[in-house]
Amino acid sequence: MPSPQELLHKIYGYKDFRLHQADIIQEILNGQNALVLMPTGGGKSLCFQIPALLLDGTAIVVSPLIALMKDQVDSLTQLDISAAFINSSLSSQEIYRIQNQVIQGKIKLLYVAPERLMMPDFLEFLTKIKISLFAIDEAHCVSQWGHDFRPEYLKLSELSETFPNTPRIALTATADEVTRKEIRTKLKLLDSKMFIDGFDRENIEYSIVLKENTKSQLLSFLKQQNPSSAGIIYCLSRNKVEQISEFLNYKDFTSLPYHAGLSPEIRNQNQQRFLQEEGIIMVATIAFGMGINKPDVRFVAHLDLPKSMEAYYQETGRAGRDGLPAKAWMVYGLGDLILHKKMIENSGLSSLQKQVETRKLNSLLGFCETTECRRSVLLNYFGETYPKKCNNCDSCLFPTELWDGTREAQMALSCVYRTKQIFGANYLTNILRGILDQRIQRFEHHLLPTFGVGSVHNQITWTSIFRQLVASDYLTVDIEGHGSLCLTGKSAAVLKGEQKIYFRKDLISKDVLVKTKSTTRKENYNLDEESNKIFQALKLTRMKIAKSQQVPPYVIFHDKTLIELASKRPKTLGAMLEISGIGESKLNKYGLEFLASINQTQ
Repeated sequence: MPSPQELLHKIYGYKDFRLHQADIIQEILNGQNALVLMPTGGGKSLCFQIPALLLDGTAIVVSPLIALMKDQVDSLTQLDISAAFINSSLSSQEIYRIQNQVIQGKIKLLYVAPERLMMPDFLEFLTKIKISLFAIDEAHCVSQWGHDFRPEYLKLSELSETFPNTPRIALTATADEVTRKEIRTKLKLLDSKMFIDGFDRENIEYSIVLKENTKSQLLSFLKQQNPSSAGIIYCLSRNKVEQISEFLNYKDFTSLPYHAGLSPEIRNQNQQRFLQEEGIIMVATIAFGMGINKPDVRFVAHLDLPKSMEAYYQETGRAGRDGLPAKAWMVYGLGDLILHKKMIENSGLSSLQKQVETRKLNSLLGFCETTECRRSVLLNYFGETYPKKCNNCDSCLFPTELWDGTREAQMALSCVYRTKQIFGANYLTNILRGILDQRIQRFEHHLLPTFGVGSVHNQITWTSIFRQLVASDYLTVDIEGHGSLCLTGKSAAVLKGEQKIYFRKDLISKDVLVKTKSTTRKENYNLDEESNKIFQALKLTRMKIAKSQQVPPYVIFHDKTLIELASKRPKTLGAMLEISGIGESKLNKYGLEFLASINQTQ
C-alpha cells in the first residue's frame, strides 16, 4: 500500500504536505475522529480524500451545496479518482445507478447533502455498504451561534451512534472559539483532536474605504484590476445586485447577477459561466459563493457591510484560493451600520441570539474602524496572534491618522440631547453646520446653542464623526425611530469632559487609488516577457481542453501550475512531474499538449 506522501505526489502532483495535513491524515487512518480548522484554499479536501483512497470502502462526504459537490467530483475525476454525488439535480434512475456502483465498491468518495444523508432510507442504504469515513464539510453550519447556522446539520450527531466505529472528520475555515466548542459538542467530537492550521491568508490585501459614491468608487477600483480577472461583488439586496450588474455591463465589463430571486436555471447558468470563463464579475448576495472552488478569483468587493467577522472572512476568502495575489475591498458607511442594527432588532431572534449577533457586528465594526494592522485584528478575532505589521492592508500601506475629536464629539452628543434624541445623522449634521432649511426652521432648532458650532467641518467629516460614535457605542440607533440617534451610558463621560475621544481620519478613495497606481494591471506574476508569453499560450491550451470537456479551466490546471510551467519550461514529460500540481494522471492526459504549447511559443 502506498504511503500518504507517495499518493500526494503521484496523484495530486505535490511534493510536501502543508502544516498539519499529514498528522490529520494519519489520525483518520488510525481510526480516530478529528476537527480541522484550515483557511480557505488551505487544502482541507486532501485531509479526507487521501484517507479515503487508502482505506477500504466508500468515504461519505457531507457537503451543503450542489455546486460544491459537482466541482469536487469534476476535480477528482480529472485525477482518475472514482467519485460521485447524490443530490436533487439527479433523476431517480441516476441515483439508483450510483448507489449500485457504491454497493459494488466502485466509488471511493460519495458526496451528499446533510438532509439526504439523514433520511431513513438513505441511512438504511449506508448500512449495506462499507464506509471508510465520514467527512463533514462546512462544519460551522452546526453552530446556532455561528454565522451560517443550518438546522439539518444538528442531526449529524446521530452518525456517532449509528456508525460508532467509523472515523469522522469535521472541517471548517471559519469558527471562533465559541463556535468550535459547539461543533465539538453538537457533533460529539469532544474527545477528538482539534487541528488548527491558522487563519492567515497572506496573499489577500485587505482594504476598507469610506462609502461616498458607490458606483464611482467601484468603477475606479475595477479599473485598477486586470481586465481578464474574475471577481465577486457582494451586495445586501437583490435590487442592488441587479442595478450594479447592469451598471457594470453598461461600462463594458462582463457582469452577471446572482441572487435567490432568480430562477434556478438562470442562477446555474450564470454560475457556470463564472466558473468556466475568464474576466467574469459576479454581482451577488451572500447566496453565492459558499463552497465555490474557483481558485483564480482575483478580488472580492463588498458594497455593503457583511453581518459578522466570520461572514467577512468567509466571503473574502473566496479570493486568491490559488495563493496568488488577490484583493478584498470594501466601502463602508453609517448607513450600513444603521441598517444592520435594524435587521438584528427586527429579525425575530431570541434576545440572547440578538446579543450574539450584535456582538459579532460590533467586532466587525471595530475591524472597520481600526487604525491597527487589519490582518492582526482579523486573526485576533479567531484567537490567533499576529505580532507584526503585514504590509498588505490599507492600515499598513497608508497609516491612518488620529485626531483629537473630543470637542466635536461633545458638539455631536449635545446636539442629539438638545433635539430630544429623535433625529438622524443628516439632520443633526445640518444643525451643527448651521444650514437653515425648512425643517430646522419649523422645529426652531436654529435657536439651539449647537446651531452652526461645527461649521468648520464639512458633511463628510460630520458623517464620519457620527459613524464612529455609533461604532464606539457613544451613540446608538433607535430602531423604532427610523434610525434616529440616541445617547448611551458612555455618552455622559464625554459630555462632562471626563473622556477624551480620538477619531480616525478616513481615507478618501481617490487618495488610496493614487497611492496604489503602482499596482500593475498586467497579468504577468513577475514573469519575464518570454515567460509571460508562454503563460498566456498555456492558458489558451487549458481553455481549449476545458471547453472540450465542459469543465472549468482550473480543473485541468491551476494558474499557479501554468506559471511554474512557463517559468521553468520543462523539455520532457518526466520533467513536468517536478511541476507542482501535475500528477501522473494529468501528465498522461495533458502532458504532450502543454509541452507542445511551450515549445511552439518559444
